[in-house]
Parts: sequence; structure tokens; C-alpha cells
Amino acid sequence: MKNNTIKWALRIVAAAILLQTLYFKFTGAPESIYIFSTMGIEPWGRIGSGVAELVASLLLLWPRTTWLGAGLALGTMAGAIASHLFVLGIEVQDDGGQLFMLAVVVAVCSALLLWMEKEKVLALFGSK
Repeated sequence: MKNNTIKWALRIVAAAILLQTLYFKFTGAPESIYIFSTMGIEPWGRIGSGVAELVASLLLLWPRTTWLGAGLALGTMAGAIASHLFVLGIEVQDDGGQLFMLAVVVAVCSALLLWMEKEKVLALFGSK
């Protein structure tokens, strides 16, 4: 029971963060346009990452596909974290590093979910 509660908490935290950022990506908020323009991938990078995050959120919240959502979210957040570290900087437009920290939180939640559901991931590769 405790393990299930932890999984749900991790799912909800990661999905809530991912879903919250979709508004900014899909409405073309100036901060979002700035980020993806700085990386040279506006608008397709913004829209594409938004779609990936939407799909990851939905997969995270469905227990049978949590591991898929966690993998997609972790991959997407790895890209976001790398973008912050190598292109954007930790702090973007005086946000105090908030976007970077949210990406780290989603990545940690996703990594923990993958570890907790490792049997499903290993089964995909034919391992026990």
C-alpha cells in the first residue's frame, strides 16, 4: 500500500508540473518563445516538446503505462536540463532558476518511477 501511495505521489507531481508548463508552450508565451528562440528551435521545438510533455503526462497517470511516461518525461527533462546547463543558464529571464528546478524535480520523480517499475522495463528487453 505504501509503495502505491509513493508511486501516485510521484506520478501526480511530475504530471502536474508537465501539464502546468503546457499553457506557456502552446499559447506562445514570451518566456517560452525566448527560450526556444535562444536555442534556435522556435516554434517547432516549443510545440514538439509540449506535445511530448502532454503525452508523457497522460502516460504517467495511467498505471499500466506509467513506466513509458516516466521514460518519456525523463528523456524530455534530460534535454531541458542540458539546455539549461549548456545554452540557457540555470536562471532564465530572472526566474531564479525555477524552470531548471522544475525540470530536475520531474527528472527525479521520473527516474524513481522507472526504478520502482523496473520489472516492466526489464521485461521489455527480455530480462528478469
